[in-house]
Amino acid sequence: MKGRKLLMIPGPIEFEPAVMRALGAPTTSHIAPNFIEEFGEALERMRQVFLSAKGQPFIVAGSGTLAMDLAGANLIEAGDAALVVNSGYFGDRMGELLERYGATVHHVRAAVGDAPTLEQVGAALKARPYKLVTVTQVDTSTGVLTDVAGIAALVKGTNTLVVVDGVCSVAGEELRMDDWGVDLALTASQKAIATPPGLALLVAGPRAMDAWRRRKTPVGSYYADWGKWLPIMEAYEGRKPSYFGTPAVNLVSALNVSLGQILAEGMDARFARHRKLSAACKAGIEALGMGQLPVAGKRANTMTAPFYPAGVDAAVLGKINAAGAILAGGLHPACKAQYFRIGHMGPNTAGDILATLGAIEAGLSAVGYTFEPGAGLAAAQRVFLKA
Repeated sequence: MKGRKLLMIPGPIEFEPAVMRALGAPTTSHIAPNFIEEFGEALERMRQVFLSAKGQPFIVAGSGTLAMDLAGANLIEAGDAALVVNSGYFGDRMGELLERYGATVHHVRAAVGDAPTLEQVGAALKARPYKLVTVTQVDTSTGVLTDVAGIAALVKGTNTLVVVDGVCSVAGEELRMDDWGVDLALTASQKAIATPPGLALLVAGPRAMDAWRRRKTPVGSYYADWGKWLPIMEAYEGRKPSYFGTPAVNLVSALNVSLGQILAEGMDARFARHRKLSAACKAGIEALGMGQLPVAGKRANTMTAPFYPAGVDAAVLGKINAAGAILAGGLHPACKAQYFRIGHMGPNTAGDILATLGAIEAGLSAVGYTFEPGAGLAAAQRVFLKA
């Protein structure tokens, strides 16, 4: 459509037409038979997307921060110890949240753009017992990808719970809850799940649910209390009406459509597609002479975080916008003026990556940066043309 700009930030993202049609359909009652069916089916599909056959899914109206709150409020009691594997802004947020519920929080940190090593995490875990360890699989502020499987393996056989902030990863990055031993994973609807903003999504495995049931004190948040929401989720999955708070009816319907599309693609195929989109975008960025904030080997597949080239600042984002692609500025407070962020997750295609790189080339040219015209596009296309 003429005049339309391509939204390529790390959430919200571009959404499929069928998802938007579900969002725009006439709103029905939250106890209407058709909605009960959609809600129940969405809960069942969440298990398949999170690869957690034994997990308990929760769909609650709210943002990704609420999904974090649903984890912290229910699993932490005053005096519990928590270890945060910190790779950026959202690790800091998780630590603050857990402290609010009374946890003694320790962080394992790395330089900005890097993630703590398994050796560092292992040493921290040996130093003292922890109720849980949290991992931001992809920190949206830095584009750093952290090794969830490796960290989960470190606590295997212990009582420590593994909690994954998958807001910028679930349904884009490979995450296998059951196989890896992840006890809880959370996300938000507007990223790789590919549903408009407004839903906090969480799957709690058997160990997490057991830890919640064994609490000695009431959950400190009324709205986030699993005790309020679990009967609702169980009722809808059993195709029965129930009520605690009115669900976001149209968003849940849209979510169910998107989850169906994700499963139709297949999780392995979806992970592979995101890896290729990422490789092409990053190849294009490198061909234009830009480095990246995340260190090599720890770069997310759902987003790219390039440094501005020498002599270029955030003003280039306006030129890129004018050329047809909306990108995001930096977020991490230590270096936010030095880099920008490109999201490529959910239904994005090779064409979206090429259009975005074309807009980036146009923007760079408009601010006087010298490069070989078409270099970014050619590098990305070489990735896409590989078998």
